[in-house]
Amino acid sequence: MSDAIGGVSIHVVDVARGVIASGMRVELFACGADRTRVCSGAINAKGVLDHPALMSAAMQAGVYEAVFHVADWYHAAGVALPALPFLDHVTYRFAIGDTAQHYHLPMKLTPWGYSCFRGGA
Repeated sequence: MSDAIGGVSIHVVDVARGVIASGMRVELFACGADRTRVCSGAINAKGVLDHPALMSAAMQAGVYEAVFHVADWYHAAGVALPALPFLDHVTYRFAIGDTAQHYHLPMKLTPWGYSCFRGGA
């Protein structure tokens, strides 16, 4: 028997500047027969998207997309970007196979690249 808690956690850090991405807008969509928004919110002061839907029964087995509003966040932070930012909206598609497990998605980014993976939280 497992003590695992299901759900999803999303954590975002700007590794170029060594800061959490507080205020970055993130949307989460379920990609079934149609694309349905599960939640939308901003990364909090701890670097996490804090939304009740992420830990609820809404997190069913299936395919999801997390959309990170990267360019908007860098603009709001006063970071100089080209007129056409290299990264604007970053979409990360992942699947939940076992709803009893927790799916932690840490994202590490710069204005020029990112890494998003399933972490061990």
